[in-house]
Amino acid sequence: MRIKYLGLVVLALAIVPTAQASEELAKKYNCLACHQVDKKLVGPSYQDVAAKYKGQADAPDKLAAKVKAGGVGVWGQVPMPPNPTVPDADLKALIAWILALPPAAK
Repeated sequence: MRIKYLGLVVLALAIVPTAQASEELAKKYNCLACHQVDKKLVGPSYQDVAAKYKGQADAPDKLAAKVKAGGVGVWGQVPMPPNPTVPDADLKALIAWILALPPAAK
């Protein structure tokens, strides 16, 4: 029992910094000026993005391309500006964090 509990504590400690770091990256690259985790702002909520791409193996690559090049039309007619200066490692961490978010409460 003690080993199982210790394993859960280690897992929780491993997950929390990653989630926090990814939210910090979203702040660093000004993503939160247009996106919120749980509600639509200018762009879709990150929970809605996660739901839309759930189960799609190519979602990380699709989303990385959209962030780098920008786009319009997937979520309406408000364009997302390109963000080509976000380093690939940070972009990968941000997208993994977004895709791991739970669905929005309805």
